Amino acid sequence: MADKKNKTEKVAEPEAPFMSHLIELRDRLLRVVLVVLVIFLALFTFAGDLYSLLAEPLLIHLPQGSSMIATEVASPFLTPFKLAMMAAIFISMPFLLYQLWAFIAPGLYKHEKSLAFPLLFSSIILFYLGMVFAYFVVFPLMFAFFTGIALEGVTMMTDITKYLDFVLKMFFAFGMAFEVPIATILVISTGMTTADKLAEKRPYIIVVAFVFGMLLTPPDVVSQMLLAVPMWILFELGLIFSRILMRKRVRLAKEREEQEEKELNDEFEQAIVEEENLDKSNDSGSDKS
Repeated sequence: MADKKNKTEKVAEPEAPFMSHLIELRDRLLRVVLVVLVIFLALFTFAGDLYSLLAEPLLIHLPQGSSMIATEVASPFLTPFKLAMMAAIFISMPFLLYQLWAFIAPGLYKHEKSLAFPLLFSSIILFYLGMVFAYFVVFPLMFAFFTGIALEGVTMMTDITKYLDFVLKMFFAFGMAFEVPIATILVISTGMTTADKLAEKRPYIIVVAFVFGMLLTPPDVVSQMLLAVPMWILFELGLIFSRILMRKRVRLAKEREEQEEKELNDEFEQAIVEEENLDKSNDSGSDKS
């Protein structure tokens, strides 16, 4: 009976922390869902204005008399609904990533935390910068190109749902493309490769950037260039920051070694002094006797 009781206790011990992790994960997911829901409800009231703002880069390039259309019965309601939901998710992304960080941070070492948090924060900023770059730089040039090459006698009338899907795809593509410096730093900092070796593969990386530009953007040279060239520049920035990070890491390691060596020398000298004092006290005791 005692053996069975000990076995059940041993089984229950690892289950307790696992259940507590599941409960914590559930609580954090519920917080994320609640925040997204609150932001969505606030944005849905202005969903029409949001869509007008989103469609402005296309509308200003449409020929006079042209407009956007809705080809499905429920599109005038579902498209702004989808836009408000996606905007709520994008806006709540910092809170979502913070909840993820708070969940995994207790299991990380100190040096891992010092690297992970700045990278997490930077990835959020870079993703938003990618979306801003797409809206203010890429969309005007892209839509000017598309409307400019329209065939004679063809009236360009874009469906609102298709336009939203296209814009969300472009936002995601440019947001992910702007994460190139983070990926570069992670690859180098984890020891998978070095900055010098990665720099030697620069021609291949440029080709890969243009391939991604071809796959993630519409089939025109302007869009591909507008994605591939920033990816290349961001790769170079990632190399620069990686070299700075690795130099800092080497300097800190060297300082740590010097500090440890100094502490060992101090302890050794202190041990010698204590031993000399002990010898002196023994000698004085023998003289007295």
